[in-house]
Amino acid sequence: MTLALEPITFSVNGESVTVLAKPVTRLTDVLRDSLGLTGTKVGCEAGDCGSCTILMDGAQVCACMIPAAQAAGSNIETIEGLATGEELTFLQSAFHRHGAAQCGICSPGMLMAATDLLRQNSRPTRREVEDAMGGVLCRCTGYVKIVDAVMDAAYGTDTGAVGQSGMAVGASLAKVDGIEKLTGAEKFGADVIPEGALALRIVRSPFASASFSVSDLRPLFKKYPGLVRVLSAVDIPGRNGYGIYPEIKDQPVLARNVARYRGDAILALVGDAETIRIIADDELPVTYYPADPVIGLDAALHKNAATIQKAYEGNILTRGYVCKGKEDPNERGEKPKPIDEGPIVAEATWQTSFVEHAYIEPEAGFARRVGDRIEITAATQAPYMDREEIAAVLDVEPAQVRIIPTACGGGFGGKLDVSVQPIIAVAAWLLDQPVRCVYTRPESMAATTKRHPARLQARASCDEQGLLTSYELQGDFITGAYASWGPTVADRVPIHATGPYRVPVVEVESTAVLTNEPPAGAFRGFGVPQCAIAHEGIMDMLAEKTRIDPLEFRLLNAIRVGDETATGQVLDASVGIDKCLEALRPYWSKARGQADMFNERSRRRRLGVGLGCMWYGCGNTSISNPSTIRVGMDATGMVTLYSGAVDIGQGVSTILTQICADAIGVPVTSIRLVTGDTDLTADAGKTSASRQTFISGRATQLAAEDMRAKILRLANVGPHGLIEVEPDALFVRDVHSQRRIELNTLSPDEQGNVLTGEGTFDPPTTPLDDDGQGSPYATYAFAAQMAEIEADLDLGTVKVRRVVAAHDVGRAINPIQVEGQIHGGIAQGLGMALMEEYVPGRSENLHDYLIPTFGDMPDIEIMIIEEHEPLGPFGAKGIGEPALIPTAPAILGAISHAIGTRIYQVPATPDRVRAAILAARTGSGRD
Repeated sequence: MTLALEPITFSVNGESVTVLAKPVTRLTDVLRDSLGLTGTKVGCEAGDCGSCTILMDGAQVCACMIPAAQAAGSNIETIEGLATGEELTFLQSAFHRHGAAQCGICSPGMLMAATDLLRQNSRPTRREVEDAMGGVLCRCTGYVKIVDAVMDAAYGTDTGAVGQSGMAVGASLAKVDGIEKLTGAEKFGADVIPEGALALRIVRSPFASASFSVSDLRPLFKKYPGLVRVLSAVDIPGRNGYGIYPEIKDQPVLARNVARYRGDAILALVGDAETIRIIADDELPVTYYPADPVIGLDAALHKNAATIQKAYEGNILTRGYVCKGKEDPNERGEKPKPIDEGPIVAEATWQTSFVEHAYIEPEAGFARRVGDRIEITAATQAPYMDREEIAAVLDVEPAQVRIIPTACGGGFGGKLDVSVQPIIAVAAWLLDQPVRCVYTRPESMAATTKRHPARLQARASCDEQGLLTSYELQGDFITGAYASWGPTVADRVPIHATGPYRVPVVEVESTAVLTNEPPAGAFRGFGVPQCAIAHEGIMDMLAEKTRIDPLEFRLLNAIRVGDETATGQVLDASVGIDKCLEALRPYWSKARGQADMFNERSRRRRLGVGLGCMWYGCGNTSISNPSTIRVGMDATGMVTLYSGAVDIGQGVSTILTQICADAIGVPVTSIRLVTGDTDLTADAGKTSASRQTFISGRATQLAAEDMRAKILRLANVGPHGLIEVEPDALFVRDVHSQRRIELNTLSPDEQGNVLTGEGTFDPPTTPLDDDGQGSPYATYAFAAQMAEIEADLDLGTVKVRRVVAAHDVGRAINPIQVEGQIHGGIAQGLGMALMEEYVPGRSENLHDYLIPTFGDMPDIEIMIIEEHEPLGPFGAKGIGEPALIPTAPAILGAISHAIGTRIYQVPATPDRVRAAILAARTGSGRD
């Protein structure tokens, strides 16, 4: 029985409203769709993420769990009602100062929960803040800045961002897009519904491996008049395949007869939103013929394994290889020959799991046809990559495709691959009507890419003094049903496998393996976090065998300026791993001593302290990696920064604005930003691989310096001239002369700019030869983290109490944002180490798949190390991926210190920790 619409009256932000809705309609839908209050976000529709938190009669509730009828007569407060006019509340201002909003998708829910708390308790403790806000999840911040902001709002303890004046680079300026995030004004993929838009829902395979057929669809249209079109593979105008690499386009927009993983796209239903929602999958004329799926590495590599894709024999997508210093290198595929080893050897095998990105914003967007062009508005990390893929799918020229990125509610690599973009483009192109698609949380988790599971067999040696002599690794990585970023992971792992250490003899091979599992793609590190678990475990084992302190062992072997990497690259600048370790030394000595004293007295509870080090090449691997940025100044003196670098919460928009301001010599307040739109900006490359600050930042500096040089030439002023922006004019002076430039006397271009500048930067790299020798990256970031944990030997539970993190970032353009990235990386590394394990079909929601919450976060202390990078903007390099990589190894080292045995499979869940303890007690463990 279909429920009728009923008038429902309640108050929203102090105004009485009456809406027509079904009594069971979610309150989120009423607020967003009926009232246009899209500041209330939807991340799960299950009450798990808290992004839809509002106040109902003064108490925080998840609006997605409230039926419209229950709201009748109530007083509702949403994010839009917090601020008065243009004035932020003190709480919102505190969030802004502290950088408590990164991507911003959880910020409305956080603010509403914090408002509820402070009304009830104006002087909360940090623990009370964490408890009161624990129902709202954040994947970006690590929660630290959020708690800092709430405490600031309660006590006036302002230690946040500084004002926008003086030199911008090096200052903790508030985000240029921060206010929109904190008022509900920022628009994410699901927040815009164009007039007349149809809805689209993708029908996905319930089987991991199956062939299928589709029969007569006509009865479906008769039963559901609101159904406009059912799209299948035959409806794709151009290439029915997409992917990251020019030579690999293996993932179909809609599968043709064969589904290769649970979640593969089969059909697309287009019609009114209510119709496509109520059509059940078992009503569709799709017949599946399931086959036994190939799950896991052993099954995929078995000699009798079924072939996932015919193009890849033995289910091997690709291999990566690095060999250095070995007298008799292997030929590819040949049985391994012995490697020269030192007298002290350590070896072990580690396993890692699928890890879900769990960004709070599910994939969403819309497409519309404009004449012979298509426009796609969606959340993405790579607008120009999207443009190329859509053009090929539609069989049109790239110039006919416009990508307009919305705000991105978290990405971490997961929104590099296209999701909704190809199919909504096809539907809008064929129907000449706007079409939108919003993934549900289960759909997002079932269908999109994950971190690669890995099996890492490592072996290393050193001499009696502790100097490393060799390192070997065989790394097998599940890349799932399709390639996604598998080749990049296969390339990065051998390069980074040794960690930030000098090793004279190295042989590493990585293998990307196809299975009937979700595609594994880019996730904050491209395989480096997995191999860091292995190399840091090996460092601990060798340190133990040589009886050298683990920190001193690492410091003894730390790579330094002038040393050669495993690929033969000589590092000539900006190598800070030794300084990172030295910064940790006093913390390490004290914490280890305290833990050992505690453990002598405690039988059940044990403390552990561990180390994790890392290095990470900033940018694409061994290939051209350019970014182009443009700037323009109009007749009023306002500078526009045209940036194709998408901000996914990491703060690149603010970083580039700071760089631009100082490179021109004008205040940050003189700069406005146009970002992402492929019609308005040049290609700045994808937001990934910790490349945007380094590469787009340098391009921004060059573009700004280009404009500055033109201004100085116009004024006939020397290179050290000062530029002052006045209304409609520039006043330029140096010690010898001064001149006023009347901007309205200069001819404007099509964008209204009277002065322009452009910069392109492509970091110098070289391809790797057959032995993996070459210079794959222009610069590397370095870090060392120390983790302190408490383990319960009876239960196997582990609590991370403290993390001390030292990161070499080259130059901190914005220190408070650097800190925020490190906090967020530590949170994700903690999740990888202790709790996050994605299992297809079982953990496709944020209730069964656990990510860290407020209560899981340890105390964090950060030390920013600045080893100037000559190629970087003002000496800067990246921080996004490096923030996460050392955390899991440090936690695993701490667990080993506490329980006396090692964990070889992550996450180190209580059952695995308890099993390792019992195995060690009975003598069946590997240590």
